[in-house]
Amino acid sequence: MGFSKNSRANRRSSSSYCSTITMTMFVCFCLLGVWMLTSSAVAPGQRGGFAQSTIRKETRTQVSSSRAYEDNPGDLPDDAIRGDEQKSGTNKPDDQNEDEPSMESPSKNGGERSEGGGNAGYNNEEPDKNSDQILVERNDGGNHESHLEEREEAKELEGRESEPEHNSEQPIEDETKKQSTEEKEKSNEDQDSQQEPEKGEKQQSQREESAEYQQSQTDERNENQSAQSEGQGENQLESQSEDKEDSREDGQSDEKEENQQAIQSEKENEKEDTQQEDQSEQEDAENQQSATEESTEKEEFSGEEAKGWTQSQTTENQQQSQEEERANDSSMNDSFPNGSQSEILNVPKAENGSWATQASQSQNEKKRQNESHANNQGSAEKEGSIYDYTWELCNVTAGPDYIPCLDNELALKKLHSTGHYEHRERHCPEESPTCLVPLPWGYKKSLEWPGSRDKIWYHNVPHTKLAIVKGHQNWVKVTGEYLTFPGGGTQFIHGALHYIDFIQQSVPIIGWGKHTRVILDVGCGVASFGGYLFDRDVVTMSFAPKDEHEAQVQFALERGIPAISAVMGSQRLPFPSRVFDLIHCARCRVPWHADGGMLLLELNRVLRPGGFFVWSATPVYQKLKEDVEIWKEMTKLTISMCWELYKIKKDRLNSVGAAIYRKPFSNDCYNNRKHNNPPLCDKKDDPNAAWYVPLQSCMHKVPVDNDERGSRWPEEWPQRLRAIPYWLNRSQIGVYGKPVPDDFVADYKHWKRVVSKSYISGLGISWSSVRNVMDMRAVYGGFAAALSEMKVWVMNVVNVDSPDTLPIIYERGLFGIYHDWCESFSTYPRTYDLLHADHLFSRLDKR
Repeated sequence: MGFSKNSRANRRSSSSYCSTITMTMFVCFCLLGVWMLTSSAVAPGQRGGFAQSTIRKETRTQVSSSRAYEDNPGDLPDDAIRGDEQKSGTNKPDDQNEDEPSMESPSKNGGERSEGGGNAGYNNEEPDKNSDQILVERNDGGNHESHLEEREEAKELEGRESEPEHNSEQPIEDETKKQSTEEKEKSNEDQDSQQEPEKGEKQQSQREESAEYQQSQTDERNENQSAQSEGQGENQLESQSEDKEDSREDGQSDEKEENQQAIQSEKENEKEDTQQEDQSEQEDAENQQSATEESTEKEEFSGEEAKGWTQSQTTENQQQSQEEERANDSSMNDSFPNGSQSEILNVPKAENGSWATQASQSQNEKKRQNESHANNQGSAEKEGSIYDYTWELCNVTAGPDYIPCLDNELALKKLHSTGHYEHRERHCPEESPTCLVPLPWGYKKSLEWPGSRDKIWYHNVPHTKLAIVKGHQNWVKVTGEYLTFPGGGTQFIHGALHYIDFIQQSVPIIGWGKHTRVILDVGCGVASFGGYLFDRDVVTMSFAPKDEHEAQVQFALERGIPAISAVMGSQRLPFPSRVFDLIHCARCRVPWHADGGMLLLELNRVLRPGGFFVWSATPVYQKLKEDVEIWKEMTKLTISMCWELYKIKKDRLNSVGAAIYRKPFSNDCYNNRKHNNPPLCDKKDDPNAAWYVPLQSCMHKVPVDNDERGSRWPEEWPQRLRAIPYWLNRSQIGVYGKPVPDDFVADYKHWKRVVSKSYISGLGISWSSVRNVMDMRAVYGGFAAALSEMKVWVMNVVNVDSPDTLPIIYERGLFGIYHDWCESFSTYPRTYDLLHADHLFSRLDKR
């Protein structure tokens, strides 16, 4: 019996210990619930020392703070800022160990604050045992009645729960109270530093965490009790079962009380939300009323004040426009060497005698001849914006090869005659086309130079007629997916290089690449002659009409050889006078002797004095009746033009011959002619006028003054590239505002520096894939000169409304063309690999 009593006492002691643990945890959760309810009524202090002690006051503060932040983020209260920092991880996280004190720095709002909330500092010392009397104080010393009531309820609850416990368990309860007090202080501290913008969400999250934690503790207690009951008898199991039932009843009572508190808290939150919405609607109504009053005030602003404002605004707009214009000019000055160049706006007009433009020259010449080309000039700009247009593919017969000014079917139908190849000349639409030219089917990226000289992709230029008609002359052949070019031509079946050397041997003073640098190839075919002259440092302007030979110029451009679509017809070629060192025609099918030799006289205009004309055609070496008649007419014409028949030479390999003529250096022959036929042109006739100017059957005299362009031969290549042309004088102001010689040097240095430091390596351009280049506003040709050592060729374009600097470009050993950028260029689509436009469009928009 003694042993039995002792065992019973042990069981009762063990049961009491478990019950004590259970009640301790229950007290902890009760205190946690009290703290949760208490925290909902605590709000952080406002800037300037304001504080709230009730839930409604706190809610109003949060709403006003939130709206203030939307209007001005700089006015956000410091406590809200600390709340944002806590969310970003700068404050203590929620799952921080409860035994570790917070190390937050004091707040700056409302004087020095400790993290314990209010002015009650939090330290690392152990709190008093009578910790349940600690109150949460606010900065304003406000009302604490609600807090006191809640704490009294908590004390009464603790008293009721502690009554059935033995005295031996009191130290455990004291220790539990200490821990709960620390938790409360920590909670108050966290509440002050971690106030969240949305209280409802945080409270809900805390309730869920509390329920999960309570459930986990209950499971743990069950496991411990199960472990302690292992090996005990039946009575011990029954006693433990009774303890479990008591514990479950206590837990159910706890959960019920907690649920009631949660329901009450949610009702209070809903009431607060309703107040927030009412206040928000009231503020929105006030804002709307304020906006309506401002709108009314603006509408009432009229009369003289409105008029004065309009005038003032107009003046400001004009001043701003002038400032922008001056800024653009200043930026141009900065972009050139020494920063002293002005832009083209500062160039004196042609009437002042400084610079003539191609447009003025051509217009004056056409008026003098009483010829009108109003259909091709002066079309008014169409009002409206290009951005309002829907871009579509061009629906034209030419398809992927569409050239607007050469495929204008409407204009071609109105022509009265085609005897002088008028149908091959430029006839631009009255309205510029705003459609997109499609790619040919199967188009591929062009092959790189020099491989492209020998073959191109068939689908890039899918035409085979030339291969059928001229294949036996080695023009072009179809080889699989390529079109191949053996390098031959009608007059050089066995290759262009042999033919080029044949000309050099016939007239050694031609001096390819030294004395002769820039040449013109008339009726070029697929331009193999010009393509192989690159090996001799010669650049060739090749041209042929867009005719039944089907895209011969397009073949040349796809191969990487310079060419344009043009014809010897009824108008002057778009080049200055006296610029080509040599002109070549190999079976070019041009009737030179017709119309009083008008077409050959046009070659005389563009040929440099002392330059050569190489004519390789059947009348030179065949004795057919027609050839004999043509030869007689050519002989008579060339003699009257004072051209010297310098050499007639036969090429035995190709079974052809060439007649090589030379233009005179002086006017002696012109003055000593017995017959003034062809006549000399009128002194008022401008030989440089070349834009839509009709041909004339007359000759211009050779310049003889030392300071006149054409009186001397240029320096040999490559010195002529950098040499200042001898006929430029310092009395003339250049395009950029300096004397022309200084302008020329500055332009070359500028582009040499820009190309070497920026264009070559700084723009992401793969120069190995660049061959055909156009400078759309060339001025002196400095950009092309800077690229002269690269494997590219540059088409230099001088706008007809710009100073006429194209002769300077030819004098440097480069070539170019006149053009009006308000019209389409005379070339095929997909011609150029790179377009360079330096201050081009800023000048065109003034037209």
